[in-house]
Amino acid sequence: MAKTAETSGTHVFFSDLGWMALAWRDKRLTRPTFGHPSAAAAIASLEGDSDWTTSDSSNVPAWVAELASRLQSYAAGEKPRFDDVPLDLAHLSPFQTRVVRACRKIGRGRVKSYGELASAAGSPRAARAVGSVMAHNRFPIIVPCHRVIGAGRSLGGFSARDGLSMKRRMLALEGVELSGERTSRKPKALPTGRLF
Repeated sequence: MAKTAETSGTHVFFSDLGWMALAWRDKRLTRPTFGHPSAAAAIASLEGDSDWTTSDSSNVPAWVAELASRLQSYAAGEKPRFDDVPLDLAHLSPFQTRVVRACRKIGRGRVKSYGELASAAGSPRAARAVGSVMAHNRFPIIVPCHRVIGAGRSLGGFSARDGLSMKRRMLALEGVELSGERTSRKPKALPTGRLF
């Protein structure tokens, strides 16, 4: 049976942070992407899943169109919230789900270290494991992994387009200044992997 646009699809749109795309299934977001130079690049970044088809704006569910509008507002420097966006977390373990939920509680203009996020998720000794969860975050901006930094206020990593410069830009957009920022990695202080 063919899937309808309401069941799954993608929506592509422009923002001040570049082209963005949203993929959804069964009224849950499965993946957002941002920072791309073109609509085609945004769609390609969704990893070419053959299940997804690009939907025109007339077939986009209201909740997806509303989320796109909020993301455009965010990119323009406004302060929308995303804690109510339904996410498809079926791919996550219980620990990973706790980390994602704790990360979603980091408010705009605030940052937490990997260790602080590990504590907030109920696993205070799991800073490296938290770094791994953030490195594989499928929901950048919605799950604000850009607000998670390394020990000593180092940026850590960021695998969105333009890497750390995009992370700095997003944090600046939210009013976060990391004076004394370090970008060098110390093996014991930072997790391996790149962050979304």
